[in-house]
Amino acid sequence: MATRIPSSSSLQSHNLPFFLRPSSASPLSLLSGFLHSTAQNAPKKGHFGFSCQSSSDGDEDYLLDAPVSVGDGFSFSGGKYSDGPNPADEWFKRGKIVKAHPVVGSGNKAKDPIFGLTMGGGSQASNDVFRWFCVESGSIENPSIILLHGLPSQAYSYRKLLPILSKDYHAISVDWLGFGFSDKPQPGYGFDYTLPEYVSSLESLVDELATNKVSLVAQGYFAPVAVKYASSHQEKINNLILLNPPLTAKHANLPSTLSIFSNFLLGEIFSQDPLRASDKALTSCGPYKMKEDDAMVYRRPYLTSGSSGFALNAISRAMKKELKAYVEEMRIILTDKDWKIPTTICWGQRDRWLSYDGVEDFCEVSKHKLIELPKAGHHVQEDCGEELGQIIAGIISKKSWI
Repeated sequence: MATRIPSSSSLQSHNLPFFLRPSSASPLSLLSGFLHSTAQNAPKKGHFGFSCQSSSDGDEDYLLDAPVSVGDGFSFSGGKYSDGPNPADEWFKRGKIVKAHPVVGSGNKAKDPIFGLTMGGGSQASNDVFRWFCVESGSIENPSIILLHGLPSQAYSYRKLLPILSKDYHAISVDWLGFGFSDKPQPGYGFDYTLPEYVSSLESLVDELATNKVSLVAQGYFAPVAVKYASSHQEKINNLILLNPPLTAKHANLPSTLSIFSNFLLGEIFSQDPLRASDKALTSCGPYKMKEDDAMVYRRPYLTSGSSGFALNAISRAMKKELKAYVEEMRIILTDKDWKIPTTICWGQRDRWLSYDGVEDFCEVSKHKLIELPKAGHHVQEDCGEELGQIIAGIISKKSWI
């Protein structure tokens, strides 16, 4: 039996590697040399190395500390921490797959962006319509709330809100394309992770999930996508609730924790590190203290397939290029006199990525309601999930929240 993965602090202190070796070791050995030569200048303590091996034989599951793993290119068929129950498996059982937004591409098998190796089945997207993972809670007869996570996160981040919202609403937490259990197409194979593509795909998803009007909750750097979508579909939106969205000119740059994934080649390398892509990205932006069971869920996509890291790499590059224009467009939309959607800004004041400076002024000028959460950081739903659930329920029910 393999041993459970250690905590993130333990892993970092022992410099354990996470860039998983594909079946053909010779191409990656070239990368290994580059890695050792560049790691000295990389903004990270410790060093990189490769200890996980793979072959075409053995068990179908990938056990992190097992000597042999089964993989094809950068894709692994398991990604387990141990032979015991896994929190990620339990979360997956609660959800379902919804197909929305047509695939536009050649239909060819996706290849990794470093060596051009054909990736395994776990890295391939649907051939016709993308598959989205979502977890529903509450009666479908009740008004619908669609919960959209931020970058980089998962639908899992709203787990604390679902029991609260489900009492009076049909709450749906969704994994964006490229995250969690949703499809993670490689750029050039049906989806390039640009912000316009995300807006279009959100339209397809909302049409698939709800026939009546919905309320949207969007967090962080995906808030501009929700606002842009809502601006063209105001008749479909009851309420728009934004959690720590980028609202000012100072917010239009990705923090270093995320922008590093957009670097040439180093971005592809760092995005394959589950600790950097999940643990560090989620805990560096506020007071959130990740429990090990939660960390196991967030790391799972990065251990299961290299497609998760390559998707994060593509998203970061698109965000870095387009975010400034999208933030400005969002500001214009939200201050337009024709904007009719009741909009609330919930702000975790311990956000280490986005400064609170200018947020209060923006809400005053735009006349949108501002709710401050002093103990929360960038990922408000993680820090104050139960409180946020009550706040959202109160907003949508049009009850005053003090």
